[in-house]
Amino acid sequence: MSETSISLLYLSEPDAIAAGVTDMGPCVDAMDETLQLLSKGDYRMSGKDGNSHGAMMLFPEQSPFPDMPLDGPDRRFMGMPAYLGGSFDHAGVKWYGSNIENREKGIPRSIHMFILNDKETGAPEMIMSANLLSAYRTGAVPGVGAKYLARPDSEVVSIIGPGVMGKTGLEAYAQVLPIRKAQVYGRRKVTAEAFKQWAAERLPDIEIQVCDTLEESVRGADVIHSAVSGLVQLSAYPHIPTEWIKPGAFICSVANLMLDDELLLDPKTGLFIDNVAMYYDWQTDFGYPAYENATGIIGCHFVDLVHDGLLEADKITDIGEVGLSEKPGRTSDDQIIVYSVGGMPIEDVAWATEVYRTAKKKGIGVELPVWDTPALA
Repeated sequence: MSETSISLLYLSEPDAIAAGVTDMGPCVDAMDETLQLLSKGDYRMSGKDGNSHGAMMLFPEQSPFPDMPLDGPDRRFMGMPAYLGGSFDHAGVKWYGSNIENREKGIPRSIHMFILNDKETGAPEMIMSANLLSAYRTGAVPGVGAKYLARPDSEVVSIIGPGVMGKTGLEAYAQVLPIRKAQVYGRRKVTAEAFKQWAAERLPDIEIQVCDTLEESVRGADVIHSAVSGLVQLSAYPHIPTEWIKPGAFICSVANLMLDDELLLDPKTGLFIDNVAMYYDWQTDFGYPAYENATGIIGCHFVDLVHDGLLEADKITDIGEVGLSEKPGRTSDDQIIVYSVGGMPIEDVAWATEVYRTAKKKGIGVELPVWDTPALA
């Protein structure tokens, strides 16, 4: 091999599984470290201030070009670059296309790939199938929140939206809490029943109750996990009235969710977030109100309330500050906690780095040549 030679490791989805991409316990640990590194400032994402979720390409509602895709629910392409320091010390980018109509073809709504790069040269070290990478890091971040913010005796979890994010969320909660029962509600009963079958294999010690209504799912739950995505209208977001919520509940939103403003503005309610700066970035990019214009994630409503002068900015706490013991987490057993998860490419970099190192150690994947000597240099 010459000094100029570059190759990269390719991991298919089965390769990624063999390299541990679905090992939730280590993934929660990696996300815990990631969120602490974020609070320390040892990271970069895209955008002027390094806090952008990524660059999203949308389509028009109408086009004079017959082959151009048109706007639709979850129809987009997105690139999410990042650098993460600490023990990870890598750069990378996740690229994906998304179309909710994919489900009718039996394939995921979004199809992800990830490239891991050397931080100095920019050379690619790995390219991998990244649907599981994305799913497990997304699920692990709620697990970090539950580790620090949920009551440690939490046993019952409400899963609102029994899709991928509902599944990996439950796996993460089971890693950090003594979960014995999941109350599952989906817009389509068939998805809830499929969730029950999945859990019987993956989490056989947890009782799965398929619920007929959102209220039935939420009542009595110690943990409430909202993972319903792809909703365009605010009126369609799952709405959880405060009266349904058990005192001391931990509420985690990884997708669309509506809560009463009286709850969010109550001084006793704890408001936590994965990276508040990213939500202000969304507000800048998409305009006020970010909650309706951007993602529907409840943290966008936090920053909109700050914009309205109804909420003090310091009432919102980044979860990494809790992990670093710089800010308090739960302050009482009956305190209701609301935790917003928007997802960040630094999380993909972290978990991809761990998967890559395991794959190299175990000889998993296919080494592909880039060049021996570059044709132009």
